[in-house]
Amino acid sequence: MGEPFQTMTKTEPFRRGYRIATGTGILLLITLAPLAGCSLAVGAGATAGVAASQERGLGGAIKDTTINTEIAKNWINFSPDLFVETSADVHEGRVLLTGTVSNPQVRLDAVRLAWQADGVRQMINEIQVTNEGGVADFAQDSWITGQLRAKITFDTHVLAINYSIETVNGVIYLMGIAQDPAELDRVIRYARNIKYVKNVISHVRIKGTPIPGT
Repeated sequence: MGEPFQTMTKTEPFRRGYRIATGTGILLLITLAPLAGCSLAVGAGATAGVAASQERGLGGAIKDTTINTEIAKNWINFSPDLFVETSADVHEGRVLLTGTVSNPQVRLDAVRLAWQADGVRQMINEIQVTNEGGVADFAQDSWITGQLRAKITFDTHVLAINYSIETVNGVIYLMGIAQDPAELDRVIRYARNIKYVKNVISHVRIKGTPIPGT
């Protein structure tokens, strides 16, 4: 049991605290769901009202949370480090994988295990294989994500609730549903103008277009 901690990178104490807290909350909600009703399956930190107001709706949010939980369980059972180093965002059955690993095989394992979750329609693998990164980089990435979230939240021309944002080593990854191309362009423009951003990669679907993988 001690070996995973011996290989811990500089960022992992921070990532571990956040990811384990989030994952534990999700797993606990799923465990208690039969006792308290299916509304618990919406997931940690999300309410039924918030989920229902998203384009994917309450039912879609529940399905995505179930997929996310299954991926997290697969990763944890395989390797606690894998759960800490990588992240999965799920929208409409589309899974966006991000994070950093030092070994290409770990990247392949993350994808393989994620595909095992029921309901996955599309897998988007953006996991970086690199030894770069540290405490300062992790803090900077969190700051970038917060800046973009704030900008789109206070823009009345953007339905920010439909967007998921992940930042890894200065690269912003966007996931979700845009009302139209103009809204998406607005979000991308905000992202590109934030300090320290190296690149912006969008996997956002325009409302009304077919869901990839269907």
